Amino acid sequence: MVSQEQRRRQLAREKFLRQQQRRTSARRKARTRNSVIASVLGVVVIGSVALYTTGAMKGDDDKKVNAGSEVTPSASPSKKAPDPCAKPAKGAVKKLQWKKEPAMSIDTSAKYTMKLATTCGDIDVALNNAAPHTVNSFDFLANKGYFDHSKCHRLTTNGIYVLQCGDPTGTGSGGPGYTLPDENLKDKSLKGNSYPAGTVAMANQYNAQTKQGRHTGGSQFFLVYKDSPLPPDYTPFGTIDKAGLKVLDKIAKAGESTGMGDGAPNATVVIDKATVAKS
Repeated sequence: MVSQEQRRRQLAREKFLRQQQRRTSARRKARTRNSVIASVLGVVVIGSVALYTTGAMKGDDDKKVNAGSEVTPSASPSKKAPDPCAKPAKGAVKKLQWKKEPAMSIDTSAKYTMKLATTCGDIDVALNNAAPHTVNSFDFLANKGYFDHSKCHRLTTNGIYVLQCGDPTGTGSGGPGYTLPDENLKDKSLKGNSYPAGTVAMANQYNAQTKQGRHTGGSQFFLVYKDSPLPPDYTPFGTIDKAGLKVLDKIAKAGESTGMGDGAPNATVVIDKATVAKS
């Protein structure tokens, strides 16, 4: 017999897939509409948690979050929710776009770390060179100041447990202008269709039912603060340290804006500065 836990995970995945289909359809309609309004669409939609990469919730069918692909547009934080974080540093997000993935410049035999200095505390990430294109891209983007002053626009607190960041527009539809290949999807940490707490992975537009949307990662990524049932469709490229997980727990406890398990975090989560360094 199927256990209640197995059934719960199965339902979460099914809801996630339905959500992905709706978002893919909405994106296509939006692209068609925007192509009439403007001659050029400069935004690449990434997000997904599928979680980042895919998503796994949105109310019954509509209230479950989509962790990997696009994230729901961020809503204004609730005024009643306690905010455990500090005010953002002075400065504005840079509007940067590139046509092609940056040339490989990292030393794949070396170790790299990423520090996210956020308004809620520092989150240190040990990067995984088993995803060289992704690590190289984050090294490039961080050095350009791409993530600085950007909001983490999505928090999921039901079914899957992630904080999604990496979109300077704060809408869940922004990207650097280029896409990255999926990598490291057979990482041993992803066994059992679960992304363990502490994982940092890429959001994308992959639809598991249609098998379309591979290699669509951009700049959006998600931070897993609690084991989350997700298929191995999102590039895992880093591991958060213990102090960073405590920061994520603080953000999660403040909740999200919709009260339905998927929305903008109530906490003021802004990446004041992102840096990647060779260790």
